[in-house]
Amino acid sequence: MNIDLDEYRERSLETWDEMAAGWEARAKWMSESAGVVNDWILDKLDPQPRETVLDIAAGPGDLGLRIAERVGDGGHVLSTDFAPEMVAAARRIGDGRGLTNVEYRVLDAERMDLDDESVDSAACRWGYMLMADPAAALIETKRVLHSGGPLAFAVWADPERNPWAAIPAKTLVERGHMPAPEPGAPGIFALADHDRIRSLVSGAGFGEPELEEIPFAFEYKDFDDLWDSLVRLAGPLAYAIKALDEDERRATYEAIEKNVAPFRNEDGSYSAPALCIGALAR
Repeated sequence: MNIDLDEYRERSLETWDEMAAGWEARAKWMSESAGVVNDWILDKLDPQPRETVLDIAAGPGDLGLRIAERVGDGGHVLSTDFAPEMVAAARRIGDGRGLTNVEYRVLDAERMDLDDESVDSAACRWGYMLMADPAAALIETKRVLHSGGPLAFAVWADPERNPWAAIPAKTLVERGHMPAPEPGAPGIFALADHDRIRSLVSGAGFGEPELEEIPFAFEYKDFDDLWDSLVRLAGPLAYAIKALDEDERRATYEAIEKNVAPFRNEDGSYSAPALCIGALAR
């Protein structure tokens, strides 16, 4: 893996800070689209009243808000992200819901400013695969969990099962706007291999994880809606698109529209298959 991880961290922080406004604007759509992933994590984590739960790489915080409802006023949710703008967006959304048992904190999952065994359980939706050092992040998660406390997380399965992301990314690579993904490097599909998940989880001191596939589909009302989700939510893809001049951006728009045509419905809407791997570890 020929990648400078410190440089990757800096670029990733800049990217996700910039994406925060889009994630806030589309938070309701994302929560509805991927609600089944939140459902799976909640079901496996099974947070109890009065518990303290850590939400890692929380983004706009929708998963943490559902956890907050489960733990009740006597419980406590730490909604964390390494991107300050994401934390600010989550706080605004949470304040709008009137929940008072959520604490919002900028926190680097690889180096958590939390005491040992300070939380009862932990959740992470779509975070570990994007981290420069997921092994370090999982070791830190194990450290802050009470003995035997559960960790439930979700990562993306392989590109073939996630055309909603793989097709736009492949189009950008083919047009020379992004490098091809490097094996072993951080990225959306970095933890698509079950054996790698097991190795990282076990290496962090957890027991053998329970793995399960979580299928769903991203629904878009038309191609403009799909395009909007790319340029406002899709991290490195969005960054690459925004760097294009007007003519090339239009040409890329048309190329992606052509390539996602198999997922277009008769009414002009799109249903793009998606698949996560859910993991439960103790």
